[in-house]
Amino acid sequence: MSSRQQQTSTGIPVEEEARSAREAAGREGRPLTETERAIAGAESVTPQEALARTELAEGQDLDPGSREPMVINLGPQHPSTHGVLRLVTELDGEVVRDIHPVIGYLHTGIEKQCENKTYWQAITLVTRMDYLASFFNIHAYTMSVEKLLDLEVPGRAQYIRVVLSELNRIASHLVWLGTSGLELGAISVFFYTFREREQILDLFEMVAGERMNTRFFQVGGCADDLPSGFEARLRDLLARMPDRIDEYEELLSANPIWLERTKGVGVLPADELLGLGVTGPPLRAAGVDFDLRKAAPYSGYEHFDFDVVAGSQGDAYDRYTVRLGEMRESLKIIEQALDGMPEDSHIADDRKVVLPPREELATSMEALIHHFKLVTEGFTVPEGEAYCAVESPRGELGCYLVSDGTPKPRRCHVRDPSFVNLQALRPMAQSAYLADMIVMIGSLDNVMGGVDR
Repeated sequence: MSSRQQQTSTGIPVEEEARSAREAAGREGRPLTETERAIAGAESVTPQEALARTELAEGQDLDPGSREPMVINLGPQHPSTHGVLRLVTELDGEVVRDIHPVIGYLHTGIEKQCENKTYWQAITLVTRMDYLASFFNIHAYTMSVEKLLDLEVPGRAQYIRVVLSELNRIASHLVWLGTSGLELGAISVFFYTFREREQILDLFEMVAGERMNTRFFQVGGCADDLPSGFEARLRDLLARMPDRIDEYEELLSANPIWLERTKGVGVLPADELLGLGVTGPPLRAAGVDFDLRKAAPYSGYEHFDFDVVAGSQGDAYDRYTVRLGEMRESLKIIEQALDGMPEDSHIADDRKVVLPPREELATSMEALIHHFKLVTEGFTVPEGEAYCAVESPRGELGCYLVSDGTPKPRRCHVRDPSFVNLQALRPMAQSAYLADMIVMIGSLDNVMGGVDR
């Protein structure tokens, strides 16, 4: 038998069996069966020829340009996008060619609603944008109003704002850490982090009567002074938290699955992040130590000794270590603020803007009328514009206000870092594996309440 006379499993040469199949079908006057068609169409090729054809086919299959990409929707109904983010994803096998974020699933129109509310009423709306960082939302907003009014905030009020904001930063990072671990299969860390978060929310409730979305910060300061017993409970938490953070780190930093899924994943260089306007932990993880608390201090941050935590690789693992370090630095800031708490008032003494003390309402008709007019009509703000920003858990959160001299803002716009940082997801995901997109989404820590405003 020549090299081209290959045999079937029956030992009959392929060409002979193919001819026999055609002849049999012709005699019986029927079409070829599926098996007979396969035999009849077969070619006798050498093993070398078959191998060459296989290699050619595989090479073409691996070439990204040889086939059309598969387009799938990652979200909004996906555990990692939480029903509020859709990513139109182009895939070449398991490799991401491109993604197109689609937002708007949580649109609230809060910015526009603020323009139809008095400056006093808008505070309630502003807290609900980034719902994991409500103190930061109202901090930036009230600072902008105070800048337009040229209103000086007492030192005690500033320090109280710092204490509650840094507690809010820790609580936000705990939510991020717990849910990120959960999405990668590290279930235990979720229960650990939410244990401490609950204690922080209890402190918020103790201060403001609400666990989330509190409007405790007011134009001119804070709605009230810190209640009795608050400092003792807070110091007890401060004493426990360093060990707790060590526990989180012990659970994850030596976990081979966590290391494999985060190290070298979602890398973007610092220059590209700066070009996109990215701030917060994603930027600091790439080695840029930019933090508004240091770069443009507000509310007395210039009086506190703390470090700006930065990474070097700019990957998901560095974003994790940066946030762990920030929690430790927040503890230091809170302790310093408690130790150096000024003894003056928790709010400015400007009756044109600030509500009169409650004790005066029962004895003074003038105070009662003033209270009623402020709540129902609001206060007027001089014409002008102002922008103030704070360092939120996700980066620079700023509020831009335009006043036309009425009790309502003519324009209210919030620069939310979640919206800006979301831009980094597309260049980060290109040429990465689909499974790694879950890590990238989590490492950016975008809150869609801040995106869909």
